[in-house]
Amino acid sequence: MTRVDRVKAQAMQAADQVRPMAGTARDVAVQRIEDARVWAAPRLDRAAHSVEERIAPAVSALLVQAAEKVDPAPTIRRRARGRWSTAALLAGVVATGVGVVLYRKNARQWTDSMKDSAADASRWSGDRVEPVSGTEESLTAEERAKKM
Repeated sequence: MTRVDRVKAQAMQAADQVRPMAGTARDVAVQRIEDARVWAAPRLDRAAHSVEERIAPAVSALLVQAAEKVDPAPTIRRRARGRWSTAALLAGVVATGVGVVLYRKNARQWTDSMKDSAADASRWSGDRVEPVSGTEESLTAEERAKKM
């Protein structure tokens, strides 16, 4: 038991001596890692832009050329693509024409209904009104407006 106690005491003493050194080492490592990240970030960004602006377009063009060489019938696909785009364009023109025709029809109907309601209102304004109390004579809308 005494030997175990001595080993335990020595281990505790060594841990107390190493603890400050470990803390210092941790702080130095954190600082060095942060310095490395500050140094690497702009370089990685520049490399990304270089790949995007220079290498990617060249690789893309190379792949397009390879695809055109490998494709057994490129003219058929191009014609089909042109037909679909023309059909879509014509469908859009037709839809626009139908929309304009419906809009004009609805506008014309609205105008006609407004004319009818305006004619009804002018006809009603000329009618005589029956007196409520029975002692007053019948008055037109214009005469009532003059009295007020």
